[in-house]
Amino acid sequence: MSEKLVTVGKIVNTHGIRGELKIIPETDFPERFDIGNTLIIVDSQNKQTPVTVQTSRLHKNMFVIQFKQFNHINEVEKFKGSLVKIESNAQQPLEEGEYYYHEIIGCKVVTEEDQELGLVSEVLTPGANDVWVVSLPKGKQLLLPVIDDVILNVDIASKTIRIHLMEGLME
Repeated sequence: MSEKLVTVGKIVNTHGIRGELKIIPETDFPERFDIGNTLIIVDSQNKQTPVTVQTSRLHKNMFVIQFKQFNHINEVEKFKGSLVKIESNAQQPLEEGEYYYHEIIGCKVVTEEDQELGLVSEVLTPGANDVWVVSLPKGKQLLLPVIDDVILNVDIASKTIRIHLMEGLME
């Protein structure tokens, strides 16, 4: 497993005594959690455990999944707080103008006047459009709506996002 890994979910808790886990998806492709798919659990010590989905169901915006390798709560409790990942070569191709979270996080945000604001630290999905959280100097944050009026250009190769700073965004 020398391929770069990409996060698709986070294990938040166990469910029942049969070794099921509650996973919050961090992907726009929920089919990643379909029965038979292979995923990789990465714990806090960066230990990688390849797993295969045996059962999967959506419950309250979370997936409740049992992996073929485990069938008791005692075997999976250690995974609470771990990330669920896939190899980057398993990513789905995206349409033009669409980006994976890991491509956006860490990008430098600059205004159309070339003023550097900070780096994207998080992607929020509250509803109609995504919101990119930009970490500003002095610990402040800018919530940047991902709309055409604000986002002028995204250059993944140079990790730079050029924006139009609409009135009121910096307040």
